[in-house]
Amino acid sequence: MPTPGATTPDVAGTITELVTHDIRFPTSQFLDGSDAMNPDPDYSAAYVEIRTDAGDGLSGNGFVFTIGRGNDVQLAAIESLRPYLVGRSVAELLADPGQISAELIGDSQLRWLGPEKGVMHMAIGAVVNALWDLRAKRAGLPLWQLLSSLSPQELVALVDFRYLSDALTPDEALEILQRAAPGRQARAAQLMAEGYPAYTTTPGWLGYDDEKLVRLTSAALAEGFAMIKLKVGADLDDDRRRMRLAREVVGPDFPIATDANQRWDVDAAVQWMQALAEFDPYWIEEPTSPDDILGHAEIRRRLPGIKVVTGEHVQNRIMFKQLLQAGALDAVQIDATRVGGIDEILAILLLAAKFEVPVCPHAGGVGLCELVRHLAMFDFVAVSGSWEGRAIEFADHLHEHFADPARIARGRYVAPTAPGFSADLVPGVVAEFSYPNGGTWAPTLVGLNGARP
Repeated sequence: MPTPGATTPDVAGTITELVTHDIRFPTSQFLDGSDAMNPDPDYSAAYVEIRTDAGDGLSGNGFVFTIGRGNDVQLAAIESLRPYLVGRSVAELLADPGQISAELIGDSQLRWLGPEKGVMHMAIGAVVNALWDLRAKRAGLPLWQLLSSLSPQELVALVDFRYLSDALTPDEALEILQRAAPGRQARAAQLMAEGYPAYTTTPGWLGYDDEKLVRLTSAALAEGFAMIKLKVGADLDDDRRRMRLAREVVGPDFPIATDANQRWDVDAAVQWMQALAEFDPYWIEEPTSPDDILGHAEIRRRLPGIKVVTGEHVQNRIMFKQLLQAGALDAVQIDATRVGGIDEILAILLLAAKFEVPVCPHAGGVGLCELVRHLAMFDFVAVSGSWEGRAIEFADHLHEHFADPARIARGRYVAPTAPGFSADLVPGVVAEFSYPNGGTWAPTLVGLNGARP
């Protein structure tokens, strides 16, 4: 690994363009991604490229994951940030990508749309992530190694401690990072040699029939995954049947996680999971609204023996702080595109380390597996120093569309080595899957009179 602090960029040029793309994949055709709340998702990415005149041919790429029509509003939010970026010094922004985050979040009129939540906050996150992608490419390092090369003091300087100091102070954060620092080199080498633990949701989509569930569960065992996850919450009898089938395949001691995707209120969550308890579910994910902090705590209290986890839709570091303070979670599920970018994710990782709650990132979707592996690996190397009780979610969809796709070997994520944040699409994807004029979509949108609706 590089010497801490050795990756401070020294580049010339200005930002010349912020280019957006509406990328959608027709996953609803095969019910990939289907769950109790989202029965027919088309996995999609509101995609952004930050281009410069530096002459090195590199761009910074980022995106926000949606499931289709959400791209419309998400792209409008990203495009509204163009005036804040074009013409700015590349060197200035890459030296501290968090400064543009603070500037955008602090803009009083943009802040009124949040604050620090929802579509605008995710748009800011896409831009911040794209700048980190460019910085890592310029440094010639995968993002997880770039972040792990920064000193504890440099990392603390990236965090916005506003609203957090009652739970985590800068001194406490520095102590966490300094405690992990001596083992960085050894853990990075271990990561390269062994990979990072993974679990798979591939068998568990709610729209799959029983034969496909059984076949994909058997395949997950053969591929070495240490846990599978099934979607639940639409029909209790169906859930009991599907859990029984999966348990018959994997045996009595293999972990089966469940995910309700916010389907229930508190009492319904408790009753439903009690009805599934005979199949020994490992955790229940998103049992209720992600905003219901006390509801999660109550569900956890009333379901001894079943872990409670959430994070995919938790909108900022403040919500994570309160979930941890309330003792509402057995694991924190960071998402690579939900909050305001890598700087805020660092704050969440530090909060989880302070409360000694493991991080099990949410992935799947479009490109989330590609991105979130960097964050979990950085956490292992430089923050928590542990992967005990931790695993990154994996779903085997759409990886072929990325230049640096997520790879699994023996049930573990292989550490990426390509420079950047792994957000780059392969050539041809934009032309084929852009909505509504890409090759995949244009034929389906032509009406009887030849005009598009």
